Amino acid sequence: MNRLLQLRIGPVRQMGGWASAIYKEAVDHPVFLGREGFQGDAVGDTAHHGGSEQAVLAYADSHYAAWKAEGFSDARGAFGENLLVDGLRDQTVCIGDRFTLGETELQVSCARVPCATLAQRHGRKDVVTRVFEEGRGGWYFRVLKEGLVAPGQELRLLDRPHPEWTVQRALQARWRKAENPAEARALAEVAALNPRWIPKLLG
Repeated sequence: MNRLLQLRIGPVRQMGGWASAIYKEAVDHPVFLGREGFQGDAVGDTAHHGGSEQAVLAYADSHYAAWKAEGFSDARGAFGENLLVDGLRDQTVCIGDRFTLGETELQVSCARVPCATLAQRHGRKDVVTRVFEEGRGGWYFRVLKEGLVAPGQELRLLDRPHPEWTVQRALQARWRKAENPAEARALAEVAALNPRWIPKLLG
């Protein structure tokens, strides 16, 4: 069963010369999920994160063992996820997948693109490259139906319109656009893709 292990939310925090909401704490009670994200959750950099197309960040619990083996932190929440999930990962979840979770309905909109904030969170710049190389960055959901979500609930797959476009493949298509522009153009044609990705793929 695909299950929500942890639900994590948090405010924007000031940390020396930078501010971010990447530090999120697990909660043990139901939280309302709206079109823009969870009630009580914040976004630090609204130019690159958040919004209806990136309302919720999900992350595979199984990835943490691989990070630990490479010397990175395996503390849950280290990737700023809202949803820590069991049974799903970037290599099997696809763009456009629709799930029910609690009272909500969610759709995968895009892969998470690693950035400097993630490097600062880990204190290692190479985490960005490793995410691109291995496809362990997580994915964003858009919210099709609002409602309450709680830890322990099942993520039930309703539809998979683009089975060929795993989250991992989508991330690498964007990363390797210069090497394989045809792959990037093909991804840009995927109807369920976050529209903000299209200029990045075709530009």
